[in-house]
Parts: sequence; C-alpha cells; structure tokens
Amino acid sequence: MSGGGGWVEAFLEMMAVERASARNTLTAYGKDLADAQAFLRGRDSDLAAASAENIESYFAALSDRGLSPATASRRRAAVRQFYRFVLGEGWRADDPSRRVEAPKKGRPLPKVLSRAEMDAIIASAGARDGAQGLRLGCMVELAYASGLRISELTSLQLSVLARDPAYLIVKGKGGKERLAPLNPAARTAMKAYLDVRKSFLPKSDAANPWLFPSRGKGGRLTPRRFAQLLDEAAADAGIDPARVSPHVLRHAFATHLLEGGADLRVVQKLLGHADIATTQIYTHVAGDRLAEVMATRHPLAKKV
Repeated sequence: MSGGGGWVEAFLEMMAVERASARNTLTAYGKDLADAQAFLRGRDSDLAAASAENIESYFAALSDRGLSPATASRRRAAVRQFYRFVLGEGWRADDPSRRVEAPKKGRPLPKVLSRAEMDAIIASAGARDGAQGLRLGCMVELAYASGLRISELTSLQLSVLARDPAYLIVKGKGGKERLAPLNPAARTAMKAYLDVRKSFLPKSDAANPWLFPSRGKGGRLTPRRFAQLLDEAAADAGIDPARVSPHVLRHAFATHLLEGGADLRVVQKLLGHADIATTQIYTHVAGDRLAEVMATRHPLAKKV
C-alpha cells in the first residue's frame, strides 16, 4: 500500500513548517517511521492500514531488540505523533497507537475549508489596516492560488516577480523546481502589496532580497508569524482558528482544484509531490463534486 508513504511525507512537511522542527529531528522521525513501516510490512500491513494489535506488537518488539531506552521511546513518540496527525487530518478514523476503536459508520473527512470560507478569510486578511492588510491579504491569496508550502512562500525573493509573471518558479523539497501559477486575483494582490513593501524593510536594509521582509532577526517574515496572523484572520472571519493553518490553505488549493475537475496528475505537479499517493489523499474530500462531474459530463451519463 502506498498511502502510508504519502502520509509520512505530509506529516514530516507539517512538522517542518508548522512546528519548525529541526532538520535532525525530521531525519530521526523519518527513520523511525521507516522502521515501523518495515516492521509492519513483515506482517502484511503498513502504517496506513495497521491495526491496534500491529502497533502494539511493534512497540513490544522495540523493547526486545536491544535498543537504548531513549531510542525506543523516540520511536514510540514518532509513531504516536504521526497517528495524531493522521487522525486530525481525517485520513483514518482511529488511532491504532492508542487503541482507539474506529467508529462503525463512515469515515470523517479531513479538515478542509469551503470556497466560501476561503473567500471570508481572504477578505478578513485584507481588511486589516494599511500595509498589514495588504501584506497578509497578498500572502493568503498567493498561498491559496498557488498551493505553496509556507516555507516556500516565506522564502520567496523579490526577484521572482520581475516582469509581472503569470507564474512563479519555486524551488521545493529536494531542490526541485516547479511552476506555481498566479491567478489574476493573486497578481492584483501582489501589485498592491509591492506598493507598501518598503514599510516592512529593516532599517538600513533597502537591498533586502526577500519578498516578505521583516524587521525581525532573520530579515523576513517567519512561517510561525504567518501562522499566527492567519489564525487572527480566521477568527475575525468567524471561523475556528483550530481549523485553519498554512497546511490547510495548501489542502484547500488541492481540494478545490479536484472539485473543479482538475486532473490528479496536474495537481500532483502543482503541489510538487514526488509520489502521487500523497496527492490521492485529497481525492476523497472532493468525492461529491467528482461524482457530480461523472454524472453530468461522462458520455454515457445521459443514456441511463
């Protein structure tokens, strides 16, 4: 099964972006989850399909393998955090690392924002006073229009906007480049923000290269600060901030594209996913819309 691998990639991305985990921590968690995956495959399962009994067996085996207590404890913690993330996204309806029983009916959908909710957040972000509103509105528009990871968004340089481009060339995970589209709304927001960008420049740093500069230590707006501002915009829009994060904006980008009938492979390219299994995670949240497209657009639909 390929779902487990895609989920691990999404989990590590969340740990890097939303929790600002150190590279060593991410490497260790990646190895820990790969170890769990190998153990489960030996029992004809994987992280995506593992039962509570499978995970209990893995935890017990850690103690029997002669690992140091610290290593065994970290591996258990990695698996537990992974399943908390998976449960929160709705990709599984249970947490096998805590022997939580799955409900008998249905499967909950992951956190996803409707188009109306996205419109409300964009409006709320842009409604802030002066330059602050123009910057936050621009960042939200850009994240939603292009599906950028927040690390990619905050590391954009001013030079990428030369000649008012219709798309950005983004360097993503592993140094791989991809095209990120800019729709008319995002381009308009970018132009409005560029008129006030100088107000965010650190003193005596007119040559600051970042698209979103800051007077903070690093010279640019941090992912954590953007997440805080996004929470505030969500609250102002009457949306529970617990349902909103930079990762959820990326999720909305993919889900709404699929709802509109976009090809899964195209969405994979736009998101910069190496494995299409990661992209397939988004398909079940767009199920109703995809079913409607099949019912109304398929050549045989009208022959029934």
